[in-house]
Amino acid sequence: MRASPVAPWVRTRSRTFPAPAVALALLVAVTAFLAAAYPRAVDAYETDGLRHQLRTAAARDSVIELTVGADGVQESALDPRRLRDLHRALSVQLPAPVRADVVQSAYGLRTTAPLPAPEPWLPAPDGLPPEFTLATPSDLPRHVKVRSGRLPAARGTVTARTAEVEAAISARTARDLGLKAGSLVRVPGAAGRGPLAVRITGVVEPRDADGHWWSVEPLLRTPLYAPEATSSPHETPRSHWRAALLLPPEAAPALLGTRGEPQAFWRLAPDVARVTARDAPALTSAVASLTAGPDSLALRTTVGGDATLHTRLDEILASYNGTRTAIAPVVAVAAFGIGAVALVVLALTGGLAAARRDAELALLRSRGGSLRGVGGRLLAETSVVAVPAAALGLLAAVLVVPGGRLPYAVAGAVAVALVGCAALPLRAVYAHRRPRPHGGRDDLVDARPSRRRTVAELTLLVLTVGAVAALRRRGVGADGDPLAGSAPVLVGLVAALVLVRLYPVPLRWLARPARRLRGAVGPLALARAGRSSATGVLPLLALLVALSTAAFGGSVLAGVSDARDGAALLATGADARVAGPAEATPLPAGLTRAVRDVAGVRGVAAVQLEYGVPLAARPGVPGALSVTLIGVEPRAYAELARRTGLGPFPASELAAAPVRDGGAAPDGGAAPVLPALVSPSVAELVAAERAGARQAGAGQAGAGPARLVEARAGAFRMRVVGVRERTPAVPGADFIIVNAAGLERRATTALLVSGPVDGDALRAAVDRPFSVLLRAQARARFVESPMRTGAERVYTAAVAAGAGYAVLALLLSLLHSAPERVALLARLRTMGLSRRQGRQLLVLECLPQALLAAVGGVCVGWVTIELLAPGVDLTRLATAPAPGLATPAGAALRADPWSLVLPAVGVLAPAGAVAMGQAWWASRPGSIGERVGKRIGKRVGERIGQFGAGGTR
Repeated sequence: MRASPVAPWVRTRSRTFPAPAVALALLVAVTAFLAAAYPRAVDAYETDGLRHQLRTAAARDSVIELTVGADGVQESALDPRRLRDLHRALSVQLPAPVRADVVQSAYGLRTTAPLPAPEPWLPAPDGLPPEFTLATPSDLPRHVKVRSGRLPAARGTVTARTAEVEAAISARTARDLGLKAGSLVRVPGAAGRGPLAVRITGVVEPRDADGHWWSVEPLLRTPLYAPEATSSPHETPRSHWRAALLLPPEAAPALLGTRGEPQAFWRLAPDVARVTARDAPALTSAVASLTAGPDSLALRTTVGGDATLHTRLDEILASYNGTRTAIAPVVAVAAFGIGAVALVVLALTGGLAAARRDAELALLRSRGGSLRGVGGRLLAETSVVAVPAAALGLLAAVLVVPGGRLPYAVAGAVAVALVGCAALPLRAVYAHRRPRPHGGRDDLVDARPSRRRTVAELTLLVLTVGAVAALRRRGVGADGDPLAGSAPVLVGLVAALVLVRLYPVPLRWLARPARRLRGAVGPLALARAGRSSATGVLPLLALLVALSTAAFGGSVLAGVSDARDGAALLATGADARVAGPAEATPLPAGLTRAVRDVAGVRGVAAVQLEYGVPLAARPGVPGALSVTLIGVEPRAYAELARRTGLGPFPASELAAAPVRDGGAAPDGGAAPVLPALVSPSVAELVAAERAGARQAGAGQAGAGPARLVEARAGAFRMRVVGVRERTPAVPGADFIIVNAAGLERRATTALLVSGPVDGDALRAAVDRPFSVLLRAQARARFVESPMRTGAERVYTAAVAAGAGYAVLALLLSLLHSAPERVALLARLRTMGLSRRQGRQLLVLECLPQALLAAVGGVCVGWVTIELLAPGVDLTRLATAPAPGLATPAGAALRADPWSLVLPAVGVLAPAGAVAMGQAWWASRPGSIGERVGKRIGKRVGERIGQFGAGGTR
């Protein structure tokens, strides 16, 4: 009769013990998901960052524009079809991966010199007529919605001598300048010709006002109320309106008959929808060829004439590449940390599984099982679980994180699958490579490290010292060196190995005095902790690496948040800032009172700002400065500086009344002497001037009592009473702060508002065109880059995952010893140990290792941050350059107390909770250990009673 076949090993093991297989599958799946999702997430946020950088850059800078001046423009060359053909040829000639956005690109003719229109019915607030720009952009019907009237058209053949043409205007232009359909505007004609009459036929609204078609030349949609340039700093500038008139392309020759110096243009807007981070190197090379290379020559040859090519795409890409280069190594630190912790946890899982099956594997070896055979069976067990789990993790990462390169994700998942498959076989083969005595101790206290381990630890120590030195000298990953980026992980590994070697020492020290205690719980707990298996090294290793990584990552995130708060405060100077369009426009009377009446406002500091005040050095003294003059009310501004911490000073320093020293002002009068707070550069210039004056003699120029300053606000002599690095009114600039009461011409140009301000209420109190900038709004503008937010999310996820792996390592080590602890507790219950003492015993037994990991993690995290802080600059990760906002000079890494303490508490709490749960489960009235203990205790009591009664048995 044929014998029945033996059941397969893998199927039998999986059916008999499904729980370990399911746990391994979950661990491998989650780890594979993280390993595959990380490179895809990095690719995704880098791609979003590149597209955001191109979209949000000034349209004038991101387009590729070719222009031909008035001398090269001929009337015969302005045929719309010829301009269109040239535009298509230019689009085709762009080098890959640069692509043109056909919809947002434009071509046509425009005037470059302003054309005043002295119509009496047009607004002229300071007596200056409004100035117009004439333009014939392509595809006008595609980009506008007609609000009133109709679109302009060319009547007959238009030439340079045409007397009247039609045009459209934007709704904003119509509202601000009082124009409407049917209005007639006359602009000056060329020499020897009459004015050109422009008939307004329609008022239009932009379809995509933020697109490149409109934004390259914002005047097409938004009129500008700007001051006129003055020849003298003492002359008060007058303002006038500037606007644009949109003509049909067929009317382009009419612009040649004006004084506007017409210019033909072809604007190629970049198509950012298909560009990815992988295209960045090729894109940088192509743009370099466009700016000063063969492609630039080819495009200018296609246009012909004296064509000029303008683009600042190279600067935009340089800014993006610099940001990515600065952010990537900092994020890589988190990747190294979580990778190391995940690797240790996978190895720990295999090691604990091998320890749990030690008797089984020893039996197989004693009955003739070879290392290859045992290892092959174990590899088959883990492979049927780990490989499908890693594939599921990879699939989940691809679905959850769209975009990014697939090969890197596959490589990460494959690496996790290999570690998950090989951890158990390798650990088992190494442990059973030679026969071992039965019942041999594997205590951590009695373990003696081998020479090989000592050499490996010393090698790791040398690598760590080199990594720390490289990071402090060159910065984290500044040159792509992975050793510098792995420095925090290496420091954690070395600290873990050192603590493992030192761990038995305090246990021996505490064991001796604990023996003198009355109870048995303390000495027994210390003895049990000292006799824990040497496999406890892996949980401690995982815990310390995870805690040091979490502390480093938490400190990075805290430093980023502090840098953003500081940058937002520098940008606004207070909780809110009210200013004009150019921060030089005087605020209307009554606005300060209206702002003070807004709910939540605690203080308002009115300042007078004048930028570009020349502070030239005297003859023989090198250097010259262009400074910002700040006129303030001393008491309110001193309170603001004290509250914000930006250059605080006593109000009495500026409150002194101005005096006359006899020095002559430029207008012949006496210049007042004003006490002034200045920036360090201004103080150095004044000190150098005084030193030169003392050397030249009292009779020479420059020996006067104070430095003469000539500004639009009036001429005065300043007497330096203090030097401050920063001040709330202006961020990062050379400045002079004086009492506004001493200025000849006073005009408030900005309000710095303090208090929990209601943004909507404050904006309602401020009329256009004056704007309100809240500190929270400025902070959001610093964070709005997808690259920074994406990197911060990846970093946060990595820190959280590392903390989760640390807790998992601790739970695995505690659960591994749970059966042995329950058996011990049952035996001790037969000897009279109470339930309370049993709980105390289990908690105290796991406390040394958890306490060592927690305290060691705090210390290692602090040491890691202190060692690596000089080489880590968080400025690029913290802030994104934003128009009109100042960026802090540097955001240094610092130790964050919460990031150090919270992970340590997160280790102690689960350890105590698991120990308490085990003690409760083992000592509950219905447990097996409790029933067995009571039964054994009852029998022992009966036997003792029989002997006490004189029995012979």
